[in-house]
Amino acid sequence: MKNNEETASQVLNGRTISMSKSITFFIISLVINSAGNVLTLVTSAQIHPSYLGSAYWTAAEANLAVAFGWNLFWTFLILGVVITILNAILVGHWDWRRALGNLIFMVPFSALIQVFEDFFLGKYPALFGGFPPAKTPFMIGFYILLNFLGVAMIGTAISIYQRVNLVLHPADDLMQILRFKYFKGNANTAMWASYIPPTLMAILAFAITRQFTNLGIGTIFAFLFQGGITGIADTKAFPHLKHQALDVGKD
Repeated sequence: MKNNEETASQVLNGRTISMSKSITFFIISLVINSAGNVLTLVTSAQIHPSYLGSAYWTAAEANLAVAFGWNLFWTFLILGVVITILNAILVGHWDWRRALGNLIFMVPFSALIQVFEDFFLGKYPALFGGFPPAKTPFMIGFYILLNFLGVAMIGTAISIYQRVNLVLHPADDLMQILRFKYFKGNANTAMWASYIPPTLMAILAFAITRQFTNLGIGTIFAFLFQGGITGIADTKAFPHLKHQALDVGKD
């Protein structure tokens, strides 16, 4: 898909937007991403039997959280550190600024994940009573659409903060490294390659619990289309925002 391909020569080595604009774009994308992630989790949990699933990384991390008895905050944070180390290996050198940026991203992102999870589950009843279980075909269909919307929100958010490139989620930094260093700017292929670590996580979780949770048609949708959505969002969501200060190491 043409919209998913952008070579490293077409992106910027420096920055053309101010720090205040960069921070604004980053905050917007962070909120969109965390809300989208939790939306996929909650809608999946409210359909019984559970066959909807969540976004690919989220599903794998949620399974690992169950396997080790961790909450989502610690699961996202610990695995973020592991992927940060992998990114350094792929780039070919350790960059403390980049690693610190990954950590800076993970702390508010992990916290927002917990906040949105509590919100969507109705733990703030004065604001929102939570999504009820889906007991009718209409509600099931509505939750499926919300799940797909969550995936689209994630893909769009990834596009925005990858282009800002201020600080990145380690998984999205991984995808960007793969995209511009190994796959000639193709977002789809890079996204699929970046799914290798969460696939290994899911296998490990299954080996421990002998069950899969949060895996279903929503996960398949994310696997097939999230990279494409990110590529399309590069040209549709804030189209004048170009990739800033790209650094993926030497070829």
